Amino acid sequence: MDKFVIEGGAPCSGRVTPSGSKNEALPTIAAALLSPQPVTLHNVPRIQDVLVMLDVVSSLGASVAWTGDHSVTIEAADLSTARLDPDLCRKIRASILFAGPVVGRLGEVVLPPPGGDVIGRRRVDTHLTGFEGLGANVSVAGSYRLAAPPGGLRGADIFFDEASVTATENLVTAAATARGVTVLRNVAMEPHVQGVCRMLQAMGASIQGVGTPTLTIEGTDGEPLGGCEHTIGPDYLEIGSLVGLAAVTGGELTVEGVRPEDLRMMRVVFERLGVATEVRGTELFVPGRQKLRIKPDYLGHIPKIDDAPWPAFPTDLMSMAIVVATQAEGTSLFFEKMFEGRMFFVDHLINMGAQIILCDPHRVVVVGPSPLYGATHESPDIRAGMALLLAASCARGKSTILNIRQIDRGYERVDEKLRALGMAITRVSG
Repeated sequence: MDKFVIEGGAPCSGRVTPSGSKNEALPTIAAALLSPQPVTLHNVPRIQDVLVMLDVVSSLGASVAWTGDHSVTIEAADLSTARLDPDLCRKIRASILFAGPVVGRLGEVVLPPPGGDVIGRRRVDTHLTGFEGLGANVSVAGSYRLAAPPGGLRGADIFFDEASVTATENLVTAAATARGVTVLRNVAMEPHVQGVCRMLQAMGASIQGVGTPTLTIEGTDGEPLGGCEHTIGPDYLEIGSLVGLAAVTGGELTVEGVRPEDLRMMRVVFERLGVATEVRGTELFVPGRQKLRIKPDYLGHIPKIDDAPWPAFPTDLMSMAIVVATQAEGTSLFFEKMFEGRMFFVDHLINMGAQIILCDPHRVVVVGPSPLYGATHESPDIRAGMALLLAASCARGKSTILNIRQIDRGYERVDEKLRALGMAITRVSG
């Protein structure tokens, strides 16, 4: 199994372009099945999760062709089965995103339980109750079986019990070809959700309210959507990871090709950790040699950094923010409200010398700055793996990170990018 070996202490500086958003690529790949015509996606990251999603597409009978380094064309003229491959689904959480498109095209889907990161319970209730609202018959017996009623799914007014990203993406794709008008309320509004909606609009879907908590979709009464070309936006989670890397190593970094509107809350939180950033058109500049100092709340109270659905601070950047806090002067409380298993990775940071109190599965207190020392770790999930890379980059001595397939699932050629910025990182095959 491959591993990363990192010699810490070198500033990470230079210019870098983020890859396309993993969280937009996965649902748009699934949504391409709504059309029998070619759908071409650009700026697709070549990462493990994307490759697995494309394997699922091929297993359903669609054709897949890479037409450039980061462009892929999917043509689903004939789908041969509504049953997803269990072995492929076990490899990726995003396999659940095929429910909406496959039901929309074939009227049913048999979906094995999805795999993915083990960071706590990831409920699918919002998906299933949403499909029931559209008239689907839902049965659960090992796999999930969804079947549209005679005449197909029908529009409905559905209120989500939580602003689930994947449930929003699933239901908006299902509603795009349903009969009548569907109104989805309390939906997720993340940039990648908006990207899926823009792609569906390019395919001919009628969707109003993109970027708001309410989406109104006028279905095509069972008619498939058309083909399109769609460019996936930059991965703001990778951008946040790179900002954290520059901060803890003292490097001067310019991130090219950003969407400033996607970075507002990320920049607010990093500023509270003492990390200044500057938007320069479509570039994000991080000054070098910053003195990291926690900004206390008024009257000197310890600041709390928590996550929540968009436009709040994303859960996927909590791990990176915690590493930055270990190098900042002051005390901060981090409150992870979405996943009860995400915080357990801090044991690795404690073993490296960080002063962290794990209060409970959802909260940690970080006191900094603490010198970190190289150690051997096993990456527990995508984001924790990247956070350990950040910690290793500023640690004294050598660090080894195992199970790096987790990092490869979400970050494209991460070791090549980091070497280009000055990190002493080597991928070792074993």
